[in-house]
Amino acid sequence: MNQKVVVFLLPNFLFGIFLYGFFSKRQKNLTDAFPDPTEYWLATQNSRKNTLGSVCLKNNLNKPRSKLDSQVANQLFVEHKHKFIYCEVPKVGCSNWKRTIFLLQSGLNAKPSEIEHDDIHQTSLIKRLATYPPALQKEFLSNYTKVMFTRHPLERLVSAYRDKLLHSEPFYSITVANRIRAMFRKNKNSTEKVSFQEFVNFILAKPPHTLDIHWKPMFLLCDPCNIHYDILGKYETLGLDSERVLEVIGAPESLQYPSLKRYGSEKRTYGDITLEYLRQLTSEQTEKIKKLYEMDFFLFNYTMKYEDYFSLND
Repeated sequence: MNQKVVVFLLPNFLFGIFLYGFFSKRQKNLTDAFPDPTEYWLATQNSRKNTLGSVCLKNNLNKPRSKLDSQVANQLFVEHKHKFIYCEVPKVGCSNWKRTIFLLQSGLNAKPSEIEHDDIHQTSLIKRLATYPPALQKEFLSNYTKVMFTRHPLERLVSAYRDKLLHSEPFYSITVANRIRAMFRKNKNSTEKVSFQEFVNFILAKPPHTLDIHWKPMFLLCDPCNIHYDILGKYETLGLDSERVLEVIGAPESLQYPSLKRYGSEKRTYGDITLEYLRQLTSEQTEKIKKLYEMDFFLFNYTMKYEDYFSLND
């Protein structure tokens, strides 16, 4: 191998070893300190909440309001039997959480697999917090178990693109896709699928608070600096976190969080697929998209060096 190439690659290789050792050691220290699974989970929750709290304070995101923002209230789903409030973050297992809420309030009178994807997102049987008057909203938020799940911002972005722009879902694959083509293509009659680069440019062209919920920053959807979530789950630890959520709210022992996919034959969006798409972006696009999701990275403690993140989590 060329000597110059070796010199160039060596620092990156050594840094990668350092990162792997750092994260492995940190994980091992936590596990050693809390050998009991419940204690370990509680310690992880405290760590997530402490990070969130410090970043909220540092960035002046704590802004007490007389009433809840209507867009945020629309993202919150209420299940009264178990006093459970769930904030919907699309592309973070939300369809299965809504199935779970439906099963909780219906007394488990169905199987998760019997509840169609489109039906669970359109049903009026699952109530949004926004449908209640402000006084009741405040009461529920004070007394119910509030839960939010997050996912690495870049993995969530790629998942949204694959799900919404590459499949035959009329609104996204036709209406939204046509808007994107009109913005970025000279040939207005072009019918080729929207590229990931075009998708990213489309997102970057809009103010963050106006973005579609499938790629809107997570902190804008759920306002975690002003709603104090009792449980901060992560897609990366979905199995354990969902199990604990059901335990905390007193769900029937027979109920488990389902792992259904809309497109069953398609591979989930994990590290290798995410990197494949992210490498299609220019350095300028990459920096801009990181800036867009900057608060999600900081608040929920995700690294912006996605190569390191995904190589450690594959």
